[in-house]
Amino acid sequence: MTATEVATDPDGSRVTTSGEQSDHSLEYLRARLAVVEARVKALVAWRRASDPDPADPYRGVYVGDAQVDRLLTPTVIPDELMDGAIARLALAERAADEAEAEGHELRLRSLTRRFGLDGLAVEAVLIALAPDVDSRFEKLYGYLHDDLTRRRASPNLVLELTGSSPLDHRCRATFGPASALARHALVVPESVDRPALTRALSVPDRVVNYLLGHDEPDPRLDGLLHRVRPVPDEHTAGVGRAVAGGGHCYLRGSSLGAGVAAVEAAGARPLTVDFGFRSTEQDAISVVEAALLEARLQNLVLVAGPIDALPEGSTEAVHRLASDDRANVLVGVGAWDASWSRRPRLVIEASVAAGLDRRRKWREAGAGELAEETSLHPFRVTVDQAERALQVARLNALRYDREVAVDDVMTGVRALNAPSLERLARRVVPSVRLDDLVLPPAIFALVAEIELRARHRADVSARYGLGVGRSDGKGVTALLTGPPGTGKTMAAEAVASSLGFDLYVVDLATVVDKYIGETEKQLERVFREAEGVNGVLFFDEADALFGKRSEVSDAKDRYANLEIAYLLQRMETFDGVTVLATNLGANLDEAFLRRLDVVAELPLPDAAARLQLWDRSLGQRLPRAADVNLEMLAERYELSGGHIRNIGLLAAFLALEDDQPVAMSHLLTALQRELRKSGRLYQPPS
Repeated sequence: MTATEVATDPDGSRVTTSGEQSDHSLEYLRARLAVVEARVKALVAWRRASDPDPADPYRGVYVGDAQVDRLLTPTVIPDELMDGAIARLALAERAADEAEAEGHELRLRSLTRRFGLDGLAVEAVLIALAPDVDSRFEKLYGYLHDDLTRRRASPNLVLELTGSSPLDHRCRATFGPASALARHALVVPESVDRPALTRALSVPDRVVNYLLGHDEPDPRLDGLLHRVRPVPDEHTAGVGRAVAGGGHCYLRGSSLGAGVAAVEAAGARPLTVDFGFRSTEQDAISVVEAALLEARLQNLVLVAGPIDALPEGSTEAVHRLASDDRANVLVGVGAWDASWSRRPRLVIEASVAAGLDRRRKWREAGAGELAEETSLHPFRVTVDQAERALQVARLNALRYDREVAVDDVMTGVRALNAPSLERLARRVVPSVRLDDLVLPPAIFALVAEIELRARHRADVSARYGLGVGRSDGKGVTALLTGPPGTGKTMAAEAVASSLGFDLYVVDLATVVDKYIGETEKQLERVFREAEGVNGVLFFDEADALFGKRSEVSDAKDRYANLEIAYLLQRMETFDGVTVLATNLGANLDEAFLRRLDVVAELPLPDAAARLQLWDRSLGQRLPRAADVNLEMLAERYELSGGHIRNIGLLAAFLALEDDQPVAMSHLLTALQRELRKSGRLYQPPS
């Protein structure tokens, strides 16, 4: 074998590794399986010698007196029958010592060291493994069990073959739930309803394949393993030293690339598992077990995350990650919960400047001069996500036979948005821009400020250090108030459009719940899913959720106040862009208003603004009759922009039905119906 890499096992021994199985490793496995075969032959010989009627055709159907007598005889195989197996074992170990001295990796011995197996545990692996590589053992095990349907080894058979006593608690502990075999799923018991000693034992296919020299990862990890580019930061060297010392680290607010850089700084090789690509159909615990097994088999340091991407109720999966006794690096957005594991973990908080320096991330992803475009700075992306967005951007540019532009990159970023938030909110692709808004200059400036804050918060923090000391989140939160129809939803859509984001309209029907505590849970799901999405989160009728806290007169008041208090706290820690709209701004809690970055009250339009709205409601392509007098309509009827839009749309329908340009009669008919719909009196023009 030509050695391609050199690794160090936990005991300090140096072994060469290659993508292909070495002859020495396979020969050692064959030699140890030959020892198993010798033990089986010895036990078969002893059974035959003690069998009162080996030719009984009804063996296994009933238990006769002679068989009862044999069962009452202690199972002690004479030493001379096992001499051949012991001699074979000594030869195999001597040859293995020589091969390792020459620098060859013997995978069975690597497995023994990396999983901390004792001699009996190794024998259990080999005995359970034998039917997977040699079908003869199925029938032999069936014979030894006196039941041909039991073709797998059992703990009792392992103890018999190794001369161990089932009364020795140390031997029985080899198969217990706290054993290395069970914790790492190297040997899996089946038929758990049977007594512990008679359960069938199997070795997972991934372990079998590893011992045979096959390095294809477990199918449970399909789509989750990625080659992630290392992204060093100011914490890399320190985290690397902690990893080299066997420490467990949690990088909050960092990317998988930062974890990879730390592991490589420790002189180790990473196994990167991206939970962001885990489908909801996959069992989180099963995926975590496969990742831990893969990392230990290949002597790699696990870098996994973001743990926030695991589904709700995955506490046990996180606990297993956190409880692994080998060094690992986990990545996530949320706070680390010390109750997840008794093992202490070093928590590293990514600095605000490092987390928000979007320009640097785009440069590292290979965006070139496009990294300087401020249009890309609002997007919250890791270097890995930026690379994938650029790949989509190149394809999109190729589609139109042009050079990659900012719009192509923005399209690529939006393509990364996971659909999970769409189960809780309605996604709207913006079709209006800030220039389409008809607002007084002062109010327009406030709406534009939302976009301004979202676009430049990274530079303000990274360049000037402003906002770094804030204990709350790094997001942007705005409130739009005003009467119905004044354009609050349209303004939110325009902000999203200017940022290149999609608008996610939260459906209150999916959030508000009559049961105590359920509304908070649903809202937490919305915010958690929105953390990983480049979009504007829009709450309409926000006063239904963020109303004023009241004096406590009964239990309902107390729980309502708890709900509002929770919402206030959660809004502070959200890292995205949130826009809230309400018709009743006075009903909002004062503590909530203090936490907002922008508050804009959209007024009803004046006559000049109404004239612009009337003109825009009819568009440029709809033909207009000579009698259309928009100035008169704007002066005489005080309407909101929403009403004017509805009137213009209905007038277009009426004109199309008459197959003629839109006329004043169409507009007045639509106006009359809109006023009647809202309960207002229609006064025809004089």
